[in-house]
Amino acid sequence: MSNGNTHHRNPLGVFDATTLIVGSMIGSGIFIAPAIMSTYIQTPGLLILMWLLGGLFTICGALSLGSLAAAIPKMGGPYVFLRMAYSPIVGFLYGWTAFLVIQSGVIAAVSIAFAKYLGAIFPIIAESQILYANSLFSISSVQLIAICAIIILSILNIQGIKLGALVQNIFTVSKVAALLFLIAIVFIFGGGSVHNFTPVFTPKINETLNLSFFAAFAVAMSKALFAYDAWNSVSFVAEEIRNPRKNLPLALLIGTSLTTILYTLSTVAYLYIVPIDQMAQVPEGRIAATVAELVLGNFGKVFIVIAILISTFGCINGIILLSARLYYSMAKDRLFFEGMGKIHPKYETPSTALVYQCIFASLLTLSGTYSDLLTYAIFGSLLFNALTIFSLFILRKKMAVADRPAKIWGYPFTPLLYVLIAILFIVYIFIGDLRNSGMGLLLILSGIPFYFFWKKK
Repeated sequence: MSNGNTHHRNPLGVFDATTLIVGSMIGSGIFIAPAIMSTYIQTPGLLILMWLLGGLFTICGALSLGSLAAAIPKMGGPYVFLRMAYSPIVGFLYGWTAFLVIQSGVIAAVSIAFAKYLGAIFPIIAESQILYANSLFSISSVQLIAICAIIILSILNIQGIKLGALVQNIFTVSKVAALLFLIAIVFIFGGGSVHNFTPVFTPKINETLNLSFFAAFAVAMSKALFAYDAWNSVSFVAEEIRNPRKNLPLALLIGTSLTTILYTLSTVAYLYIVPIDQMAQVPEGRIAATVAELVLGNFGKVFIVIAILISTFGCINGIILLSARLYYSMAKDRLFFEGMGKIHPKYETPSTALVYQCIFASLLTLSGTYSDLLTYAIFGSLLFNALTIFSLFILRKKMAVADRPAKIWGYPFTPLLYVLIAILFIVYIFIGDLRNSGMGLLLILSGIPFYFFWKKK
């Protein structure tokens, strides 16, 4: 994003790129999702298997995206690939949806999660603490803290990618260490029971839900997939990674594999302490907090709150840093708000894009509808991820002569497997949650008039 030597222009190494991936993926999901999943599928082996499958699915996507990003290391990642493979409007609709729902919605939701957990330390921070209200909207102390987090991290990221990456490295290393500490403590001092893992694979679903086994499995699995989401965001900063042709695919592989191992081990640790039928009863799904308290007493409770605060804060930072580069790339193509294509004269960051994103994510935080947005987000995210990975086949035909620095293991099966599983989930989520998926589709299509407006300009 600047002139000068390459090291200055490409400040991110493999370690930075990996912490961006791991840090953006691990938010609050792994601390809560296993308990929510256990309300659908009540078989220990299947619960663990879902995290492994979600990880393998993500790794298939990461290997495929790594190959694309290595061949075309451009700022904006999927936006660029979709534009080149299908047409500029498909790339635009991806960026449009990312701004409206996928990235901004996640920033808002994770910021709210951060503020709620901060409330466990400072009781004044609660959704019931209304600071201001009129006939149109109200602001709670939770919303205020969430907005402050978004503003602070946006300002930090305006001051240079090196600073944003440093914050990311510190928070990612801390959260990985915290998860590993919890897992180790559980197995060394936990005094759990191996019997909690039996019967390993006898399919047992929650009868009260009136869902078929496959339906319950798909809904539960979508919670795991959401915890794995954001793995592709690192491709937004491809141009700012040193030697992206080699380092980007490597970071994608290391980052997604490490997250898969952490998620799976955490779920095994939770099950070792809390049997699956009891896991479904945990208040608000706070399984990590429950396990930590059972093993470490009051210290465990405080420890997990701090771990979640570190985790969510790092997650918000990663998504803020990465997403702004996508909007910058679109604005450079004159397909988004013109100002977003501006670079800060001193810090050489897409400062205007960071400001717009900060304002919009803060508004979503106030609207309180981000939980609906997350359903729209997972639908939109899977849809565009499937299109992005499929673009690999199209671009290989279109650019037959292009240099392919990263070979994909198991090509063409790896990307095909990803696309087929994604389609299965898209269809399933659409049938299972017609209202929210329909809204997600409408949100995507709402970008069409804007595309033609910017194109005409």
